[in-house]
Amino acid sequence: MITINEIIQAIFYIIALIAIAPVLGGFIAKVLNGESNFLTPVFVVLEKTIYKFSKIDPSEEMDWKLYTYALLTFNFFGILILVLLQLFQAYLPFNPQGLPNVEITLALNTAVSFVTNTNWQSYAGETTLGYFTQMIGLTVQNFVSAATGVAVLLVLIRALKTRKGNTLGNFWVDLTRTILYILLPLSIIWAVLLVSQGVVQSFSSYKEITMLEGGKQIIPFGPAASQIAIKQIGTNGGGFFNVNSAFPFENPTPFSNFLELLAILLLPASLVFAFGNLIGAKKHAWIIFGVMLFLFVSGLTVSIISEYSTNNVFNQSGLMEGKETRFGIVNSVLWSTATTAASNGSVNAMHSSLSPLSGLITMFNMEIGEIIFGGVGCGLYGMLLFIFLTVFIAGLMVGRTPEYLGKKIESHEVKWSIVAILLPSAVILLFSAIAMKTNAGLSSLANAGPHGYSEVLYAFSSAAGNNGSAFAGLNANTAFYNLMIALGMLIGRFGVLIPVMIISGGLVKKNVAPASAGTLSTDNFLFAILLTGVIIIVGALTFFPALSFGPILEHLLMGEGLTF
Repeated sequence: MITINEIIQAIFYIIALIAIAPVLGGFIAKVLNGESNFLTPVFVVLEKTIYKFSKIDPSEEMDWKLYTYALLTFNFFGILILVLLQLFQAYLPFNPQGLPNVEITLALNTAVSFVTNTNWQSYAGETTLGYFTQMIGLTVQNFVSAATGVAVLLVLIRALKTRKGNTLGNFWVDLTRTILYILLPLSIIWAVLLVSQGVVQSFSSYKEITMLEGGKQIIPFGPAASQIAIKQIGTNGGGFFNVNSAFPFENPTPFSNFLELLAILLLPASLVFAFGNLIGAKKHAWIIFGVMLFLFVSGLTVSIISEYSTNNVFNQSGLMEGKETRFGIVNSVLWSTATTAASNGSVNAMHSSLSPLSGLITMFNMEIGEIIFGGVGCGLYGMLLFIFLTVFIAGLMVGRTPEYLGKKIESHEVKWSIVAILLPSAVILLFSAIAMKTNAGLSSLANAGPHGYSEVLYAFSSAAGNNGSAFAGLNANTAFYNLMIALGMLIGRFGVLIPVMIISGGLVKKNVAPASAGTLSTDNFLFAILLTGVIIIVGALTFFPALSFGPILEHLLMGEGLTF
């Protein structure tokens, strides 16, 4: 039976998010707009030094093609460097356990994973990667991959604001400012708070201890708190340790659990209000935030009800198997809903142990494009693609060219929005079908029946949604899954990012038309209903058949007391 204390914790989490996001969003807007802020005296010298050392002219503007070229080049070298760090790990410093070099397909998968802000992990962190690789490779990418998402969002904002322009800012400046003034300060604050709760931050080697019954156990250490802070703040996900935040050294107390949970949605929610400030449409930002919050709370409610409903296989409700036993079922489900809504990927409970309908919610969150808050930057620009579709459909209803914030949304924008929405969907459905039809895909399953199918569907939903969480049970550390999931992550990231840049290149050249009697208002309840409907209908039409063979079928079978 759910307790009042658990309900209060969930409500308090939502209230904290609603209270903090607008305030932080206002600060972020100042940073992204290049305005002076209270951190300017702290970082301005370092910012200028970076530009000087890198020979960057901060006043030099880029068009969408040059901006995209800089972004893609930067990400390509990020993948290359991270692959090399893993392939030569045994010869690098700060490897007290003497961990060997990483196998090449796993190294490629991990490199692509962290550069695309996915943080899918086909390995156990404490037994695979040394401290140097974790810090210089993974932690650095946690910063820059999140900053890349913010940079692309900023390009789209400029395109919507600019009247018949051509340039969209400077990628290197946007990247630097996002890291220095937003990601770095928040990560330092969170890391200090986590260390105060007992999260490990050490360079010492692992310790062997003698347990009470006389057996021996290896206790892993490492610079965990610093990486955990930015992986949560930057919606990167993954974990320094294999079981993520179910491990006491990564998540030791109820307060650390709250801090890590809050960090998952903090920046994605705040960026909605930063968008409203930058675009001059604060009421519209509240509508977007309201749609995101409604979808999030709806999914959370379904998950909680499902977890506390009677399981006819075991003839009881509130099953604790696979849950976070220290914090309870609600905190486990709150985390599973938040982490999949925000393309974060960290876990504090095993998603394979969720009830079928709770598992369905986690998959659906990822499959609709990670737009329920979503990743840092990419969640909001993904939502804006759905907004373009919504205003276009509404325009068709009244027989006029649709407009959004004064910019006409025409065939060019709609075609590329559809491409960006369909590419990740195609990856999920096509790659899952290939895995279920090949021995290489089937040999990694831990379960038969619909649950085994859900393991595969979840894996490719996580990859294409750049989420990074796993359903557990599936052995993904094989050549087949390492390569297929890596390809899925690349398409899921750049198959959306590049169309957004193309759309921005078209929008920036358009004039801002004044609102008229036929202009669709985007700051009222009617628009919120239209947007929510488009999101649900697109998601349902695309994935209902696939979900029917997985969690929906499993739910129906369990209702009859059947399982595999």
